Amino acid sequence: MVIFKEIKPLKAYLNAQGAAANSIGFVPTMGALHEGHLSLIKASKAQNTVTVCSIFVNPTQFNNPTDLEKYPRTLPQDSAMLEKAGCDVLFCPEVSEMYSEPQQLAFDFGHLDKVLEGEFRPGHFSGVALVVAKLFNIVRPHRAYFGQKDFQQCKIVSKLVEELKFDIDLIFVPIVREPSGLAMSSRNARLSEEGKKKASILYQCLQDARYQLLQGKSFSEMKKMVQLLCSQQNIRLEYFALADRVNFTLLENVTKPDQALLLIAGYVEEVRLIDNIYLTDK
Repeated sequence: MVIFKEIKPLKAYLNAQGAAANSIGFVPTMGALHEGHLSLIKASKAQNTVTVCSIFVNPTQFNNPTDLEKYPRTLPQDSAMLEKAGCDVLFCPEVSEMYSEPQQLAFDFGHLDKVLEGEFRPGHFSGVALVVAKLFNIVRPHRAYFGQKDFQQCKIVSKLVEELKFDIDLIFVPIVREPSGLAMSSRNARLSEEGKKKASILYQCLQDARYQLLQGKSFSEMKKMVQLLCSQQNIRLEYFALADRVNFTLLENVTKPDQALLLIAGYVEEVRLIDNIYLTDK
């Protein structure tokens, strides 16, 4: 695995691959890697001749300075994991390499960045879009891989690619979970073992609500059930929502089960976690 910290040498290396790199797969991450990230690397390796992974804790997508400060940074371990997984190229720039000047450009995605994550993390998706656009222009991949745990982010990146006419195929890979059902996340590293057990309740809430909704219960009933369960477990619920997974409009009732998903966000031990599931597997 070849490691780059600067943009110019990385671009020169990828250009030098020439015909040998007839397809480049790209996995953008913020590090603190886990099996979920490795599933993206695996998917890329199956479809491309060269797989590039970036590790960059992007400051412009953090609306909470404390969250940025506490975000886990484990580059030596991450590098070893990537090499073992067969990643070809690692790009791990410093902030000064990606932002030579303070950020001025901002993105507006309409309703997509005004609800749920967009509502509770103002400016977050503009920062995500900016760094993803930069990385796409640097790496120039044929395919890019993202995890479905950040479902709203997947919709944002899809819109970015559509609007800016990036010639990139987006691949969204299903969530990888712990045996308890807890969605794998870099932020899980900040939880105690007891906290991880408690955090699995978020997935339990999603599963229980899905079952009840498919049995004909109302979403308002499910919302009260989830609020009560989280309160009993001392989980600070931020949102529990039903959305159309195609256009991401928020729903009050289930009208098209095969087009709906449930999303949840909450704090366990002051660590913010998110999760989602489709209402049906179709």
